[in-house]
Amino acid sequence: MPEATNSQPPTDSQPPTPAIDDTPATRTDRLWQLDGWTARVIKNQDDDGWAVEMLKDGEAEPALVGPWTMGRDKKNPKPLDQAAFNTLVKTATEVLQRHAQQAHAMLHKSLTVFALDTQWEVRLDITPDEYEPFAMLSALDEAGEEVAQVRVAPDFRLNTASATAWIVSGFARPGGKAAFDY
Repeated sequence: MPEATNSQPPTDSQPPTPAIDDTPATRTDRLWQLDGWTARVIKNQDDDGWAVEMLKDGEAEPALVGPWTMGRDKKNPKPLDQAAFNTLVKTATEVLQRHAQQAHAMLHKSLTVFALDTQWEVRLDITPDEYEPFAMLSALDEAGEEVAQVRVAPDFRLNTASATAWIVSGFARPGGKAAFDY
């Protein structure tokens, strides 16, 4: 397939224009493909109605599946339009963002405790490896300087009691072994 080019040859004052993908967007009553997203109206498997699924290009699973409105004949689905597509893209993007935020929150936990007359920030960063998952427990003092870091099991329960006990113990590895394991 030939690349699209600028119709005018570049001159010294005009830099060459990069090639633009001239692939037209697909816009049918039941399928829209535009800007990296595909909206597809499908038969709802749970009842006699319709559903719409939003797929981000390159993803195997839809980011969003929801009910879709029946048309005036109460038999066929309402056709997709620009406003509906824009709303679906916005909603699917928000779903993916919330999913990423939740995944990050599950792997990176932090809390603040007061122990030994000092305020500490204690962090737990989990590395989900298929064969050897682990977590790093770290303590930061009031100045934000890392004072200690130890490797712990990925299922370590970080809470106020466990963080305080770790600090009071002189940052000994929870469950035994050496302190200040960098």
